[in-house]
Amino acid sequence: MTARQYSVVLIPNHPEQGYTVTVPALPGCVSCGDSFEEALENITDAISLYIHDCLKHGETVPDDRNLVVKVTVEV
Repeated sequence: MTARQYSVVLIPNHPEQGYTVTVPALPGCVSCGDSFEEALENITDAISLYIHDCLKHGETVPDDRNLVVKVTVEV
């Protein structure tokens, strides 16, 4: 399998510690970790499982090229 890159969003869990991580290109692909590093490791595993499941069921594996656009809005 060729290497893929995905944008992830890390959301700090306050007042608790740790992070929740989502993958915008992969609906439902969510993980967490007690540290930044652990959260990234866990979402990497979750992405691998998501891709494996897509391939196993003959589904197209989504990619996120040009999917995520970060903008800031003033309110």
